[in-house]
Amino acid sequence: MLCVEIPVIDYSEALELQRNLVSARKSRIINEDIILLLEHPAVFTLGRRGGLENLEVSWDYLEKKGIPVIKTERGGDITFHGPGQLVGYPIVDIKAAGLSVTDYVERLEEVMIRTAGNWGIIAGRNSMNRGAWVNNSKLGSIGITVRRGITFHGFAFNVCPSLEPFGWINPCGLKGIAMTSLERELSARVPFHKVRESVKYNIEAVFGTVLINTSMTELQEMFKKDNGRITG
Repeated sequence: MLCVEIPVIDYSEALELQRNLVSARKSRIINEDIILLLEHPAVFTLGRRGGLENLEVSWDYLEKKGIPVIKTERGGDITFHGPGQLVGYPIVDIKAAGLSVTDYVERLEEVMIRTAGNWGIIAGRNSMNRGAWVNNSKLGSIGITVRRGITFHGFAFNVCPSLEPFGWINPCGLKGIAMTSLERELSARVPFHKVRESVKYNIEAVFGTVLINTSMTELQEMFKKDNGRITG
């Protein structure tokens, strides 16, 4: 599996990149699965189930804060992304991998649960919503899309983001639940780059793959060979 680590990138730009990669994976311009690991500037996103009814502050308030709200095709409801949250977008041919959608989602959960365990945090699943949970607090979220057998969107794991914006919504459409982070659970600073390395290790273990570090330039070269196009 190719692994592309990207600095902070606007959500809309990352979404266009994913869509292009899905097309490339399906048409075999790129013959390997890919995972993008990145952070986003502050943004609220709405999944297929909607979510505006779960926004607890006014549009004027968000405009003053400079935080956009973007509708997207992933599963789930409303959520927040921001710096300090590690986002993983796997572009995976699940049919070729022999995985059902449920199998795939459970593996994404397992990656986050194991990563929390690497830092001494006992996390698990919760029947009311997919993701990684610490008691009744949500540590990591999942929202995916499958297009012609290829996955995109993915998981968001809270390392050290500001948790305040989660208080402006009912996260994932759930009322009365709190979001948490590794930093909050440990009451200590957590090196983001070390958590990213833990996530990479657990992706390899859970998916039975080897991550090959790849740059955006190298992806561009793959497209050039086939007169394709990629942005990001």
